[in-house]
Amino acid sequence: MSKTLRYISVSHKTASTIQREKYHISELEKEELTRLICQTFSDVSALFILATCNRTEIYFESTITSTSSMIDLLISFKSVKTSKTENELFLSSDATKQSIQHLLEVSSGLKSLVFGDAEIISQIKKAHQFSMLHKLQGSLLERALQAVFKTHKRISNETDFRDGTTSVAYKSLKVVRESFEKASVKSKKILFVGAGDIVKQLFKYNAKFNYNNIYVSNRSIEKAILLAQDNTCKTFPFSNVVNNRFEDFDVIISAASNCPNLIKAIPNTQKKMVLIDLAVPCNIDKNLSNQTNVVFHDLDSISVELEETKEHRVAATDAVNFIISEEVQAYCEWLQDAPLRALLAELKIKVSKKVKTRFENNIEDSNIKKITNQVMKKLMMKKESSISDDKIDFLISDEISSLHF
Repeated sequence: MSKTLRYISVSHKTASTIQREKYHISELEKEELTRLICQTFSDVSALFILATCNRTEIYFESTITSTSSMIDLLISFKSVKTSKTENELFLSSDATKQSIQHLLEVSSGLKSLVFGDAEIISQIKKAHQFSMLHKLQGSLLERALQAVFKTHKRISNETDFRDGTTSVAYKSLKVVRESFEKASVKSKKILFVGAGDIVKQLFKYNAKFNYNNIYVSNRSIEKAILLAQDNTCKTFPFSNVVNNRFEDFDVIISAASNCPNLIKAIPNTQKKMVLIDLAVPCNIDKNLSNQTNVVFHDLDSISVELEETKEHRVAATDAVNFIISEEVQAYCEWLQDAPLRALLAELKIKVSKKVKTRFENNIEDSNIKKITNQVMKKLMMKKESSISDDKIDFLISDEISSLHF
């Protein structure tokens, strides 16, 4: 029975944040789940687990094991009560073509919560390394992942889909970089106000910018301390923020909830200061933007560029879908030729053994390989549906004679 590449998926497309959280798989759980799958389903020969904040997906090669069985196992593994509602949270396919189509759409960013987000490719590479470490690639899966990396490269080189970013956190950090001299920007004193999703994204994206003098402040000192510990930065008293005592900060990015006009005054200095307000209602008094030394941005000014970026990406979607369709077609053609490749591989082994027998193993491996390859070329040129042993023996003799062995 032939193998099939299958997938199951729960993501922001089908489930709320609370529902998705139930199926998030940590690195430790990934090890446990891998062992459980391999022990439970003996026919699963390849496994790829993609776990991000917005999706949990399992791709696998099997002859018998279906996606419904895999969904049931995952629900049980996460100790979630089985119900029709839970099963409906999952997308899945038991067909190889649909599975590769889905994987390419996910990896391109077409299915990302942040449309066109390129971060997914790094997460896929990490998951691929996990599969290789556990020797769970498989021919169908490995070929699919090579198609992913090729498609990613083509999208970057052949379309405008990767241009710009659609994350307000990323864009804010980019504004900081553009506001100061390159030589000094990484050491500028930066304050993040808040501890919600936007501030967490600021820390996440800082891995790309490497600002090294960051402080965080929040109403909950416990949350601020946790963020500081997780991201190797310092805390700043929230009382100082409330009293607008900002010492010598160069940048303030504020995203505190329910704190209108939290920041009404800044130090009286002539040095450049960047103020970015990502909160609703606004944290920073807009009148501060009138000061000549202030570079001011709020969600509106940040989002204008992001919306232009999104529109730019949407305009490139057709080109991305065309590339994906070409790569899916190429994969299907490769898949269709699989039986022929297997037949030729068997035939090559047979020819090689006959060559070795002819010389009673008294020949260098390089010469065995040379004769075998030449015989295979002649056999493939004949395009015959069946080849007798006599025909193979004749071609081997002919090749040996021509090479004067």
